[in-house]
Amino acid sequence: MSTIYVKKLRETFKKFGVQLPATTINMIDDHFDREIYRMAARCKHGNVKRLTPELFWVALGKGSGE
Repeated sequence: MSTIYVKKLRETFKKFGVQLPATTINMIDDHFDREIYRMAARCKHGNVKRLTPELFWVALGKGSGE
């Protein structure tokens, strides 16, 4: 995970008074990897060739985007 993202994660959780050890950051990184994979698979199954802001709902798995 990029240093910038780790810093942002730590800052965000710190705002809420939550400590974030390295092992938890690794778990969050793994979760992001799995979610990105699922988003890409949804695009493939939805026949999306280019993920635009208008089609982002497909990647999220949400209804018709309306």
